[in-house]
Amino acid sequence: MTFRIGVIADTHGLLRPEAEHCLAGVSHIIHAGDIGTQAVMDGLCRIAPVTAIRGNVDRGAWAERLPETQTLRLGGRCFHILHDLKELTINPAELGIDVVVSGHSHRVRIETAEGVLYLNPGSAGKRRFKLPITLATLELYPSGPLRPVIHDLDGS
Repeated sequence: MTFRIGVIADTHGLLRPEAEHCLAGVSHIIHAGDIGTQAVMDGLCRIAPVTAIRGNVDRGAWAERLPETQTLRLGGRCFHILHDLKELTINPAELGIDVVVSGHSHRVRIETAEGVLYLNPGSAGKRRFKLPITLATLELYPSGPLRPVIHDLDGS
């Protein structure tokens, strides 16, 4: 049985219809910060359960309840979520973490080091720096490699 996760970051207060369409049917959503507004969280929660962390632009009462980092298990895999990868203070491989999810840079990153997948889905919010508007999905199988898919929302 597969477990499909949506991974999104840097929405900055904008939940695009293309993002909602792309995330439809996922089992869980991870938001790696810079959510922007409670309305974005509400919209994501209508799609699937959400695990979110606070980014550097997330301010106000709605954001105070969000942690700056979070580690959780989904589909038999261990995820560590933080906003800015430069602030990673743990050794994920030593702790048995399978995936480190981050945002902040607005740049897609899929890299494996020491058996750990580092995934930045890019930015799904307002266009900045002429970068593409993207999010990721990740299908988790009981065994086998992790294969994230980047979805370009520009052409959806």
